[in-house]
Amino acid sequence: MIPDGGTVALSGFIGFGLAEEILCAMEESFQTKGHPRGINLVSVAGLGGDGKTRGFNHFGRKGMVGRLYASNLSMAGRLAELIQKDAFPAYLVPQGVLAQMFRAIAGGKPGVVTQVGLHTFVDPRVDGAKVNDAAKSQGDEVVQLLPLNGKEYLFYPAFPVNAAVIKGNTADEDGNISCEKEALSLEQYEMAAAAKNSGGIVIAQVEQIVESGSIHPKKVVVPGNMVDYLVLATGENGRQQFALNQPYEPSWSGDAKTQLDQIQPMEEGIRKIIARRAAEEIRDGDFVNLGIGIPDGISRVLNEEGRIDSVTMSVESGVIGGVSAPGLGTGAAYNPQAIIRQPDMFDFYDGGGIDFACLGGAQFDRNGNVNVSKFNGKVTGPGGFINITQNAKRVCFVGTFTAGNLEVEIAEGKLQIVREGSIKKFVRQVEQITFSGEYSLEESKQQVLIITERAVFELTKGGLQLLEIAPGIDLKKDVLDQMEFEPMISKELRFMKTELFQKKQKYCTTWKN
Repeated sequence: MIPDGGTVALSGFIGFGLAEEILCAMEESFQTKGHPRGINLVSVAGLGGDGKTRGFNHFGRKGMVGRLYASNLSMAGRLAELIQKDAFPAYLVPQGVLAQMFRAIAGGKPGVVTQVGLHTFVDPRVDGAKVNDAAKSQGDEVVQLLPLNGKEYLFYPAFPVNAAVIKGNTADEDGNISCEKEALSLEQYEMAAAAKNSGGIVIAQVEQIVESGSIHPKKVVVPGNMVDYLVLATGENGRQQFALNQPYEPSWSGDAKTQLDQIQPMEEGIRKIIARRAAEEIRDGDFVNLGIGIPDGISRVLNEEGRIDSVTMSVESGVIGGVSAPGLGTGAAYNPQAIIRQPDMFDFYDGGGIDFACLGGAQFDRNGNVNVSKFNGKVTGPGGFINITQNAKRVCFVGTFTAGNLEVEIAEGKLQIVREGSIKKFVRQVEQITFSGEYSLEESKQQVLIITERAVFELTKGGLQLLEIAPGIDLKKDVLDQMEFEPMISKELRFMKTELFQKKQKYCTTWKN
């Protein structure tokens, strides 16, 4: 029922809200019948599922996709490979823009107008969100520069949706859908409304169908008049998530509470050292956003230190409060206070609601530009990175100083480099600008820090300035010689706190990144 060449919107956030049963059927149909072919695929967040075969990976078949419009591909290896081979044009834009785009489509608005993306690779004066040569030669412009009231904005034009593929838990006989077991709210309603008002269809995956009228009206997420077809998925493809062995984690959906002291702490190592140093920047009362990887460990560090109740954690997926889940569970939280719609969360984020944000970084340059979306030729996309970092009051980027077989040793409160990483992350010019240091200083006036296991930098008007180095580190050999540019060095250069490098164990362990 999905038309060849049609625009198909998919719900989901990594492995949450993923209509996996339907995606499997789409892939099987294409392999056996050659249909649906050449579809224009649209998704708000990255659909990784398990990071191997699920989610976006179902569409890693040549000829199945005609165009991609999304925000993240970090766990979509099959699809990313086709993008690198220019099998179809691909455009990657900020996650918050796409979350709000479906509301614009549903409401008959021309698109989304925002400053999010200015001076990054999304800006039409840079790459215009085009991430491969197929997109650059296509001629389509998915973002335009728009002067308005004396300021610069970006305009992301709306488009019709021919089919929306969404996931819920329960449907009644009238098609009303609830999401009581989901860990996230996302944008199922907005996608359905966009498809219906575009003259398209809505296909919803659910786990059960109940008697008409038996779902409480306030629990209906998508009303039945917007739903055309239901697909039952009661087995593995109907899971709440693909991050845990058990198919359902009740503390992620608010159906149960987990004892905070039972939450697994972050594993000891240099990643935890970085997380602990970043946690020092969080103030009591802060509304916080944490990215995936080392940043999501900060939530567990705060929990270990008994500080988790003094701040309010959040994830762009719409989760507020609790302790952020790690890895493939990113997007959910143990014991959340609230679970709101993803578009509503980005409204708050874009308006400056985040006090402190901490995210990873793959490359940094002297001007404070940060790249997380493309490196070594591999395209991953920005996800919510641009929305979050461009609008938070204080921003912290974290990561190891170098990458590729880095090996360090911690002993007696000091850090020693046993084997240096083969990849330098502090480079003359980042491969792609996902965060603009210049725009941050001129427009946002943010406080921006970069924290690694051996050095801490601050973004100033003169560029990056070195504030701290780890005890035991040689400034020239271990820091300056491992950078492709010379940073400014603070006149008050100091050592990172010795306590960060104190191990609980009595023996010395070598940690690798």
